Amino acid sequence: MEIHHWYTKFMKECPSGQLCLHEFKHVLDLHGLTPEANSYVEQVFHTFDMNKDGFIDFLEFIAAINLVIRGKIDQKLKWYFKLYDADGNGCIDKKELLSIFSAIQAINGYTNMSAEEFTNMVFQKIDVNNDGELTLEEFINGVESDEDLMELISKSFDLSNVLKVIQNGRRNSV
Repeated sequence: MEIHHWYTKFMKECPSGQLCLHEFKHVLDLHGLTPEANSYVEQVFHTFDMNKDGFIDFLEFIAAINLVIRGKIDQKLKWYFKLYDADGNGCIDKKELLSIFSAIQAINGYTNMSAEEFTNMVFQKIDVNNDGELTLEEFINGVESDEDLMELISKSFDLSNVLKVIQNGRRNSV
């Protein structure tokens, strides 16, 4: 029944059954973004677009919802890692993390610390071999072993607000 509800919402917002990047931004009412924020939204879209065809279909959409609502922490951390690893080389460097966190701040307005402070803190805490890159293993082990970092990452990158917009329909719809 719940899947039927999500399918109805998805098809109402996207009658073609495939959500392109432009429609994704429109559904979430994301207009006039800074270049950093726009880059982040594009990275989220491409991470949800699992088959890399340039569209989010219903199966990809439901997988994303399932991850956000029911995903275990290690699943979410793997997804976060994939999101941060903008160039897809299997490692997160400081530039990638700085870029993503700056973009998230631009969208969410999160300002307890600057993007530079956040990036430096993350690397100081979990870059075990001090090579300036985080592997998936370093990232997951480091975040799971540090409650403060886990909370900060979970809050900063929470996508539940995205789901609320989708669930309730467009922000500006009648």
